[in-house]
Amino acid sequence: MSIQDKVIYQLYPKSFYDSNGDGIGDLRGIIEKIDYLKRLNVDMIWFNPFFVSPQNDNGYDIADYRNIDPRFGTMADFEELVDKLKAINIDVMLDMVLNHTSTEHAWFQKALAGDPKYQAYYYIRPGKADGSLPTNWESKFGGPAWAPFGNTGNYYLHLYDPTQADLDWHNPAVRQEAAAIVNFWRAKGVHGFRFDVLNVIGKSETLVDAPPQIESKTLYTDTPIVEDYIKELAANSFDQDDNSVTVGEMSSTDLPHATAYTKPENHELSMVFQFHHLKTDYQNGEKWTNMRYDFNALRDLLHKWGAGMSQSGGWQALFWNNHDQPRALDRFGDVSHYRIQSAQVLAASIHLSRGTPYIYMGEEIGMSDPQYSSMDDYVDIEAHNAYKSLLQQGLTPEKAFAIIHQKARDNSRTPMQWDDSANAGFTNGTPWLRPTNQAQVNVAAELEHGQIFDFYQRLIAIRKQNPVIARGDYRPFGEDIDWLYAYERHLDDTAVLVLNNFADHAIDVPLPKDWQSGKILLTNATEVTLQATVTLEPFTTLAIIHN
Repeated sequence: MSIQDKVIYQLYPKSFYDSNGDGIGDLRGIIEKIDYLKRLNVDMIWFNPFFVSPQNDNGYDIADYRNIDPRFGTMADFEELVDKLKAINIDVMLDMVLNHTSTEHAWFQKALAGDPKYQAYYYIRPGKADGSLPTNWESKFGGPAWAPFGNTGNYYLHLYDPTQADLDWHNPAVRQEAAAIVNFWRAKGVHGFRFDVLNVIGKSETLVDAPPQIESKTLYTDTPIVEDYIKELAANSFDQDDNSVTVGEMSSTDLPHATAYTKPENHELSMVFQFHHLKTDYQNGEKWTNMRYDFNALRDLLHKWGAGMSQSGGWQALFWNNHDQPRALDRFGDVSHYRIQSAQVLAASIHLSRGTPYIYMGEEIGMSDPQYSSMDDYVDIEAHNAYKSLLQQGLTPEKAFAIIHQKARDNSRTPMQWDDSANAGFTNGTPWLRPTNQAQVNVAAELEHGQIFDFYQRLIAIRKQNPVIARGDYRPFGEDIDWLYAYERHLDDTAVLVLNNFADHAIDVPLPKDWQSGKILLTNATEVTLQATVTLEPFTTLAIIHN
């Protein structure tokens, strides 16, 4: 099965199911829920990191790449999980965080102890002559991107949290270590790898200030050497497997770079994550703002990337949700009035498109953002840093909290809601993050009489049964119709038209004659007739196929 045919499920282990009552999801919990994953019929599961970590950034600060953090289980648990998933034809994708390590990692600790070999693994620089930091770069989590390197008088670079020290990929030893880590997990039967923030590994050996009015990320994102590093890593590890599936998280990338990373002849990656469509509710490009998303911008970006990757031969990962984003249902749908229809139109709009669709844990039952009322409910360091920053900018606590409530990463990290009990059936203990709306949304109720999980099953089946969905091209349709996101897919003599109404009101769509004689492939409408003008009720999706 090629990447075009696959559907991938993202599972956040910390929040999936707790088997031992400590309030944290674990590997044995996943094993206990394998029948649920089998029922959905996905092909691969991407697991967020469960390696040894102090958990300052929820596992993306790795202290040991080759061992399971005891809070999640043991290596025997992992091996059992892999075997049981493979028995039901589900492959495993692991998260490789190779841009940085935890400051508790043995490499960093040896560097602190004065070992020059390991000091060369990191960006360690003296301050400027005037006593200021080595550069004016800002951390993506807020504040400067430099922290004191022990008591040496030097500083180390951290593009993210101060406990996440950036690795220097110019050092061949670092690149060899990266390949060895991938190969360690390949030897355990893993053939899927998601590479965290991969397009920022190409920082220069000589680091300089960002010019005035220029974001520092422009100095180290998508630099030419990134492709060289990926090709070398691929050749020395995953590209040796015919069935490897790889995806690079490429924040702020562009179409030409994404194409280059994913064209098969370049031997780099299978696909990329890009996030431009998830920034359409950023006011003036700023995440920590409170605004409704811009539908026209969203539609145009989806068309730009869909058509652009189709024409260039690149491949992208298709997604609305992940562990770093608030729930898409709240951002792009209408949870209060059209929760089911909103979930369905969001699903259809990407699952019928060109690319590999990802389902984020809970999306398939229509989970939405938690109903929190205090910063005490949030755990994520980014949210707390942002709240402090917003207060420093002069916002009232109420306005600052409203922004956090809309944009926090913890919105998607709440426990999987298995039933309507106090802890959503996730744990017998105290959950590390509190669920809030499980009485309305939970797996038990959805499987008994819901309409979202079944819709995802149908979408997955359609991709596998119709080559035009898996391999067809992408052509924008109806770009001048307000609130319509629509496209055509063509492969040989078969074509599919997908119409998605993102509005809370009905819209009329003129239907070309060829499509009036087609057959309905999928819809969530109770009744629809193919005629000169099709009326789509709020949050309706309609897919038409003709040969």
